[in-house]
Amino acid sequence: MVTLKQLAKELNVSISTVSKALNNSEEIGEDTIKRVKELAELYNYKPNKVALSLKQNQTKTIGVIIPNILNRFLAKVLFGIEREANKQGYNIITCISNESLEKEKESLQLLANGSVDGFILSVAEESQIKNEVDHFKKTINSGLPIVMFDRVAHDVLCDKVIVDDFDATYNATKSLIIEKRKKIAFISNINDLSVGKLRERGYNKAILESHSLEPLVLKISRSDDHPQVIKDFYKKHKNIDGVIAADTSSGIIALNTAVNLGLKVPKDISVIGFASKSESDHTLPKLTTIRQHAKEMGAYAAELLISRINKTNPDKDVKTKIVKTTLVKNQSTLA
Repeated sequence: MVTLKQLAKELNVSISTVSKALNNSEEIGEDTIKRVKELAELYNYKPNKVALSLKQNQTKTIGVIIPNILNRFLAKVLFGIEREANKQGYNIITCISNESLEKEKESLQLLANGSVDGFILSVAEESQIKNEVDHFKKTINSGLPIVMFDRVAHDVLCDKVIVDDFDATYNATKSLIIEKRKKIAFISNINDLSVGKLRERGYNKAILESHSLEPLVLKISRSDDHPQVIKDFYKKHKNIDGVIAADTSSGIIALNTAVNLGLKVPKDISVIGFASKSESDHTLPKLTTIRQHAKEMGAYAAELLISRINKTNPDKDVKTKIVKTTLVKNQSTLA
């Protein structure tokens, strides 16, 4: 493999000149930059990343840990992280915790050995249920910054990117109250997650403020037969005329089940769920959704982490970026 020294010798310039030319330094003339880059391309020159990381004391790599790669929302956040990181000259290494506390710990330990400059992560379900946060604190205390997104540990002092989960369901529930819905249910398959709890609280606040409605909550566990539980719920509460779903699958199943039971949507019942446009496009009628702007969340998380990595004396003032959701009206609610 050709080296900087060999390029410099052939061009009859210093190694420093070659290095600066490859980095578009203003100290080097345009003609020299062109000559250096043309020769580098001819020899397929690649900079030695290990040497660069030692020199700069940075790997220019970010560790990303997500709980579930099959979750469309998390996958889109990952896309946003990678795109922004790449724009700023960083690579990413991705690990999947599979909702496991131990896998999450292992991923942090694996990459904290000098492989990355910091972490972006969404907390595993088991970590949230057990309220385990020591592994995050140890990582931060070792000098590696962490940015958490979506599912966060509030007891950990680090930068965070979240959506307005409480306001999202509060506003969605209020929109159904404006439709004159009299029996609005809240359905959730993410009861143990921080975001699920916040969404339920937003729903409860809107119902309480109505002074005429009563809360009706269905919490579904991972092991339950999701469609059957929702079907039984509808049959038990025949007067349900509105549904706020805390997660994508609950929203889609609630809509499909209502249609299968002969209910006219949205004449008899309105349904709102957290979902993307592409997911809404695959329901009939199209689901009214709470859009979380996943790619933007990923970009914000990458920006926050890279900003903290590049500070010579990182301050203690951590930031929480709140991404506003959007209620996108569609065919499953009244206009």
